[in-house]
Amino acid sequence: MAGLRICSVLVTGASRGIGLGFVQQFLGMSNPPKWVFACCQDIKGQEVQELQNLASKHPNLVIIPLEVTDPASIKAAAARVEEQLGGSGLNLLINNAGIAKLNLLDNETLEDMTLTYTTNTVGPLLVSQAFLPLLKKAAQGSPGSALSCSKAAIVNISSSGGSITSPEGWDLMQVVSYRCSKAALNMLTKCQSLGYREHGILCIALHPGWVQTEMGNSVGVTVGISWSGSI
Repeated sequence: MAGLRICSVLVTGASRGIGLGFVQQFLGMSNPPKWVFACCQDIKGQEVQELQNLASKHPNLVIIPLEVTDPASIKAAAARVEEQLGGSGLNLLINNAGIAKLNLLDNETLEDMTLTYTTNTVGPLLVSQAFLPLLKKAAQGSPGSALSCSKAAIVNISSSGGSITSPEGWDLMQVVSYRCSKAALNMLTKCQSLGYREHGILCIALHPGWVQTEMGNSVGVTVGISWSGSI
């Protein structure tokens, strides 16, 4: 992140795992953002304690409640961020929040498919739509035509599990609904890149690789039944 020069960044699913890691990295930069918005479902529970500890040390960290499957929650979060920015735009949106169900192909269900798709694909769509005006404002206020995270960007945290040509780890875990949702997220990202480039907004999908979080052990083997908030 050494080359980043951003004034504001928002991370969803920021209470733990990869999302929390992003927040810690941004706060630890030699030239940190003026505002780091950490969004999570519950801002008062035990799971958010680490964020609260960070906020007590970093006045530029703002914790905001955001449920990515709830349009009203998304709208309220966008209004809160806009108010905090005070006329400035949002440089970087990281759609990190997600959920997975460890179902096999033969026992995948309508309910789990619907919930996973809604969270992992529709959620990033709705969040990006809500923050688009602030991203456009940031792009308009940045000199030059080159697309970059320092200007205005949407970063969707995806997975190689969503790859159609290289479906990694099938023998280890099938997670069908998760794979389908990430494949759809990849297409959403492509659509965003085509639709938003005229506004100067970079749109990319990133695969973080195996990361040791609450979801897995030291070799990246998932051991839980389901997870959310840090995919």
